[in-house]
Amino acid sequence: MSQSVTSNRRLVLAQRPPGAPDASTFRLETAAVPSPGPGQMLLRTLWLSLDPYMRGRLNDGPSYADPVALNEVMCGGTVSVVEASQLSGYAVGDVVHSYAGWQDYAITDGSDVILKLPNGAAHPSYYLGVLGMPGFTAWHGLINIGKPVAGETFVTAGATGAVGQISGQLAKAAGCRVVGIAGGRAKCDYAVKELGFDACVDHSAPDFAAQLAAACPNGIDVYFENVGGTVWDAVMPLFNVNARVPVCGLIAHYNGEGFGGADRLPGTMFAVLVKRLELKGFIIFDQYAAHYGNFLVEMGKRLADGSVKVREDLIDDLEGAPAALTGLLAGKNFGKLVVKVA
Repeated sequence: MSQSVTSNRRLVLAQRPPGAPDASTFRLETAAVPSPGPGQMLLRTLWLSLDPYMRGRLNDGPSYADPVALNEVMCGGTVSVVEASQLSGYAVGDVVHSYAGWQDYAITDGSDVILKLPNGAAHPSYYLGVLGMPGFTAWHGLINIGKPVAGETFVTAGATGAVGQISGQLAKAAGCRVVGIAGGRAKCDYAVKELGFDACVDHSAPDFAAQLAAACPNGIDVYFENVGGTVWDAVMPLFNVNARVPVCGLIAHYNGEGFGGADRLPGTMFAVLVKRLELKGFIIFDQYAAHYGNFLVEMGKRLADGSVKVREDLIDDLEGAPAALTGLLAGKNFGKLVVKVA
């Protein structure tokens, strides 16, 4: 560790937001750089991932993971370098994918480390995206739940986001007709021209539902659900019998919006019954032990041969993370959102 570095920037949860997080949600603090004890190591954050699941961790309620405590460092996946180590198997200079959170430095006993990156990894930030949790989410949800068959129609919302861009390319490789849903013409053009989607529909268009129906003339066989809300309203009438729906997120509702309006339950349950839909929610953190190794091998090959393309949306500094998270929840990101911390 550089002798000139004596402080650690930390973004902590200052208060729980009633809706969208804003400038009062997080507080920037400066603390001393901690020192590792026996069985520990000190990590310096290089890259920080920003992801939709973080909004749920701001709430104080039951979920699949504990909420972030008030005045504690905000959670988040990171790529970090080992600065000092008293932990067997880790040496100074090793680069790891872990969950060190929104701070420059963190102490860990290794329990939150996902993997040690290969020496000289060309794109370390990819381990927070295409080779990390979002890419793994896309791969597992599509392959193990969506089970695409050549000739079927696959639809994903958030088509140029961290999960959508990967799931769509994988579905295309499986021989599906791929239709994306995104916000704005630039994102839709990118999905078609760069990612190889067959079509992409702007969800902000006044005739969005009609455009989606026109883009799916043979109905929808697999829909990767990560949005909910009015997008689900447009998708639901298009399902074919025995369609599969991997459910990994509902970003339209994360800020507490959309629950007091239209009651979608009767229509959804009717579609589940008459269309014999298979809806399966999944939390990708449950799947690492069984599937992550296979995913890394396959996705690594696809990156190497160019059959999967990746777009990142880069934020230049840790202090920009709060505003960037607010933008992410509003769909302002274009690609996988990552923060360059060091």
